[in-house]
Amino acid sequence: MIIRHCVEESNIDENYLVVDPTRIKHVIISGGRINSMSGFIDPASHLNVDYSLHRVTKCVIAEKFEIGAQVKIEDNGLVFALVGQSSYGNYGRVDYTQRLTDMIDKVKEKSKISPTTSVQSAPSNSNNANTDTKA
Repeated sequence: MIIRHCVEESNIDENYLVVDPTRIKHVIISGGRINSMSGFIDPASHLNVDYSLHRVTKCVIAEKFEIGAQVKIEDNGLVFALVGQSSYGNYGRVDYTQRLTDMIDKVKEKSKISPTTSVQSAPSNSNNANTDTKA
């Protein structure tokens, strides 16, 4: 699985430069199509002169941001658009470890099951295959 930066074809110019770099997403490509995608990138981590660890420099070109949308492929492989130097700015220091910790905490918080939610267990080989349990 390779996660790539991706831009819609409508967001590149005739020189294959990204017009609006804040409209870039992370995607997973499978079979020449978008299989999965995130929301738009965060400029503080992707377009930041002060933080080079995850700076976006090139993007795969997709026909549109939809699951199943085709990406541009030519004889040599994927077709990329470039992010122009004027697209980068000074956003200051980024504490990537803290951002990652915050993201994990939010995912855990959203995935918690309410104590009143009924969860059905998987059927077993015993005679009591339809057992409901409370989380």
